[in-house]
Amino acid sequence: MNAYNNQSTRPKSILASALHQVLPLMLGYIPVGFAYGVLAQKSGISNINTLLMSLLVYAGSAQLIAVGLFAALANPLTIVATTFIVNLRHVLMSAALAPYLGTWSKGKLALFSGQMTDETFALHATRFAKGELQAKEIFSINIIAHSTWVGSTALGLAASTLITDIRPIGLDFALPAMFIALLLGQIKSPLHLGVAIFAGIVSTGLFMLGWTQAHVLTATILAATLGLGGYLWTKKSSL
Repeated sequence: MNAYNNQSTRPKSILASALHQVLPLMLGYIPVGFAYGVLAQKSGISNINTLLMSLLVYAGSAQLIAVGLFAALANPLTIVATTFIVNLRHVLMSAALAPYLGTWSKGKLALFSGQMTDETFALHATRFAKGELQAKEIFSINIIAHSTWVGSTALGLAASTLITDIRPIGLDFALPAMFIALLLGQIKSPLHLGVAIFAGIVSTGLFMLGWTQAHVLTATILAATLGLGGYLWTKKSSL
């Protein structure tokens, strides 16, 4: 009876299986992608550039950061450097998944890496550990997730003309909310917590001193350096 139920509830096609697995990601992408579309339009970024960013950059946190910095009239170098540092985590994510994809061609690896986000990484890391390495299903998951993000951006752009003030509905808090969620998932030790608190204090202090453009980037570099030093000292002390 249990075997029959498992077979009856299991998706029968690769596309259905991929949709079943990626549905929770879609539910998270829709509100954030929508918020990005609205905020980008309110910041003066053209519709085509907003959509191209979702299609080509495809990084929610980096896109929202770019929109915020663009609205604050930050110089291009600050925008590039800040988003580059934010996306450095992809190096670690790629290293974690690389052992499972050693037989793939460079073209397939490039396509896969271009569609990897924090959420799809978490999903694939779990799947790969179970030996679920079918390329068609992997790319089906990625394409559905990516399409949801681009579609949500388009919906945000379409609705932006109807939204005169984003504050009552909290869309201006989308970026802080996303980063708070990401931060909570990354704090796994007292050292991590200390680095996060230090970065927040330094960033706030620099902003109050008049650093209106580079305070986040400077605080990030200082906190990361402090964290690395603390990690190496702790590791050396334990030997």
